[in-house]
Amino acid sequence: MPSILKFKNIALVMLVILLGIQFIRIDKSNPPLNPSEDFIAVSKPPENVTLILKKACYDCHSNETVYPWYSNIAPASWWLKSHIDEAREALNFSEWTDYSGKEKSKKIHKAAEEVKEGEMPLSSYTLIHFKSKLSDDEKATLSNYFHTLTSTTPGTESEMD
Repeated sequence: MPSILKFKNIALVMLVILLGIQFIRIDKSNPPLNPSEDFIAVSKPPENVTLILKKACYDCHSNETVYPWYSNIAPASWWLKSHIDEAREALNFSEWTDYSGKEKSKKIHKAAEEVKEGEMPLSSYTLIHFKSKLSDDEKATLSNYFHTLTSTTPGTESEMD
């Protein structure tokens, strides 16, 4: 009998903690948008690339995050906010013009490789946001487009400036 009582006490303490942490809210506001600084506005990718970016990348890698229902439940909300902050730090499409030409080239090259290798979007993201999962064709399309931006063929350097 003492073990059942001990289990009930532990469960009660865990429940109180779980309820208590719900009062620690994350900041779900997005930084201001300046459409003229956005990757899509500057790079003018084909429509199919734009659609792929919007469905699979912009929720974390832009200032256009749409926070899902579970962003209201701690500790999932903390984990989500941490991922969004890290994603924006690594590459923020909404602040594309803030990067130097060299930074743009590095970031877009890394993005191309991560998409091509299936590392992006994160599997933990596509598990819940299954519409964001990229098909092999979409991965190739996005990766190839990114690679065209980093190539050194005449006329493409200006897109990285």
